[in-house]
Amino acid sequence: MSSGVDLSQFYETFFDEADELLADMERLLLELDLDEPDRDQLNAIFRAAHSIKGGAGTFGCFGQLAETTHLLENLLDLVRNGEMQLRKDMIDLFLETKDVLTGQVNAYREEQEPDEEAYTRICAQLRQLALEQKGILATDAKGTEAILQAEAEPEPEPAANTDGLPLWVSMGPVSDKDAEALQQEMELMGTIVHQTREGDRLDIWVETTGSADDILAVCCFILNADQVSVKPAAAPGQAAAPASAAASAPAAAVAVEPAAVAPAAPAPAPVAAEPEKTETPAPAVAPKAADKPAKAAAPKESGTIRVGVEKVDQIINLVGELVITQAMLVQTASTLDPVVHDRLLNGIEQLERNARDLQESVMSIRMMPMDYVFSRFPRVVRESAARMNKKIRLVTKGQATELDKSLIERIIDPLTHLVRNSIDHGIEMPEDRLAAGKEEEGVLTLSAQHQGGHIIIEVVDDGAGLNRERILKKAMSSGLPVTETMPDDEVWQLIFAPGFSTADKVTEISGRGVGMDVVRRNIQSMGGHVQLYSRAGKGTTTRIVLPLTLAILDGMSVQVGNEVFILPLAHVTESMQPTEEQLRSVTDTDHVMFVRGEYLPLISLRDIFSVEGAETDVTRAIAVILQAEDMRFALLVDHLIGQHQVVVKNLEANYRKIPGISAATILGDGSVALIVDVFALQRLARDPASTWA
Repeated sequence: MSSGVDLSQFYETFFDEADELLADMERLLLELDLDEPDRDQLNAIFRAAHSIKGGAGTFGCFGQLAETTHLLENLLDLVRNGEMQLRKDMIDLFLETKDVLTGQVNAYREEQEPDEEAYTRICAQLRQLALEQKGILATDAKGTEAILQAEAEPEPEPAANTDGLPLWVSMGPVSDKDAEALQQEMELMGTIVHQTREGDRLDIWVETTGSADDILAVCCFILNADQVSVKPAAAPGQAAAPASAAASAPAAAVAVEPAAVAPAAPAPAPVAAEPEKTETPAPAVAPKAADKPAKAAAPKESGTIRVGVEKVDQIINLVGELVITQAMLVQTASTLDPVVHDRLLNGIEQLERNARDLQESVMSIRMMPMDYVFSRFPRVVRESAARMNKKIRLVTKGQATELDKSLIERIIDPLTHLVRNSIDHGIEMPEDRLAAGKEEEGVLTLSAQHQGGHIIIEVVDDGAGLNRERILKKAMSSGLPVTETMPDDEVWQLIFAPGFSTADKVTEISGRGVGMDVVRRNIQSMGGHVQLYSRAGKGTTTRIVLPLTLAILDGMSVQVGNEVFILPLAHVTESMQPTEEQLRSVTDTDHVMFVRGEYLPLISLRDIFSVEGAETDVTRAIAVILQAEDMRFALLVDHLIGQHQVVVKNLEANYRKIPGISAATILGDGSVALIVDVFALQRLARDPASTWA
């Protein structure tokens, strides 16, 4: 790579790839079976560490990241080659190393120095583990040599440079695209002294300080192991006795038997240990790859591209403006004579269909799978259960279910709180579960599924369930209005009251237990709601209902005076004109409406927003029945205008926060309509004396 290239332009791509590799590393580490670790998983973890180390080394300015991954890579190499027995404490250390690496990547991304103390501590722990292994393998010359090499040098000793020979990398079959990529990788590893391309084969002689194993690992990112052989050999025209025997080896034999390549070339005594080392991974790697020999023979173009979120948001905003313009055209066209302007009206109808299709396609770009969230919890459950001496198995369902990126990032904290609550307060200790006739291992299930225009996320545990008596006792002592006979559904809702907790003591897992009201408010701020179900001795289910996106909304437009408001259609159940017989007064200012055997709180948009010119006779107004979580209430408006899809505009970012209003939109005539915050109205309906806060 030429010295004139500014590598800093590639930093962000490297950081993004490192994030993905570290996430994969954590997931694979948590999936490993200690008794019979999967060799493919071990190889994938090793390759992740190797890729990060290689990238950090290429830029040359991420020293801590390169050194940490180098130490981790050496240990992973021993594990995958069967030279070190995998243990639980080793996985814990590897996971802790992953956390340190994440911190280093984030620090470099922010152009700051990483935590020196964390770096020194984790490197010392990794070196100590290597020293322990050295003691175990003291009689094994190969193992001892490998550990001494890991301690003494930041990079492995050259595999065959002691006799002055480059490494001959023979590869095939190789496509033209892969050949170019492999050539670039070899240039990064050292100096290419010669290369040949005959048919679908590629042969490169490279002078490098890396080992044959390093070269093989790099090539395996592009090809299968059975398509590559690496050994010391003189380049064509380079006089060297040791290369003669190796150069005469048939290429076909090299491709079929990669495990036998290294020992085939005679080597002087000082490097006898290194060819042995490259022989070790062959039985683990080659048989796995041999089952899929055609993988690299049919290369495919990459199916993804990296696009900045800000670019996607800009496209979504432009499409939103297009939808608004299209709505303006539809409203204007409604006054035209369909006989005279038939072609124009047909064109507008086609534009409407195309605009909706375009909007749906663009919105799908922002969608991310729930696995982005769920993948964080295996480690949370593992570590939390270990600290509490509980046995808990995590089950995830619907990982492929998609949700808008803005929502999927905001749902992480509420879900984490709910999961920790289930671990701490829900699932019992093993001995208690056995005494209750249950399996000693508790089950915690995370699931996601689409339902209409919403996504349903559930956190389910098979624990003891909520304690009705303790909740009521705590509610009474806190001065909450409760009765012994109130239904279970209403009792469970008490835990969402601010500051409510039945926990006897503070724990580090779920904290003080006072965050459920924050969980509910966070969910409501995303346009969703929380439902809670519990059965004594059977467990608890917390259900979160969210819209798929916050960018568009199916709404019902209503008029109050001369003002137009939008009610989210998902909360509208029905509408009717009240009669005198349905209306009841509770106080001078508070009223209820009797609908199908149920008294509903009655509130008026005219009174809430002080709208002038609105209808004052309740029996001439329209009551829209709204459902918010567990509560129904009636909202008085003057007229119903219609139902349509609107583009949501953030009011707080463009103006300021208005109590009772969640956002705004632009109507077809160009006027602005306010979108009502149904959950704020619900709080007012539940407690008329409450404020908007």
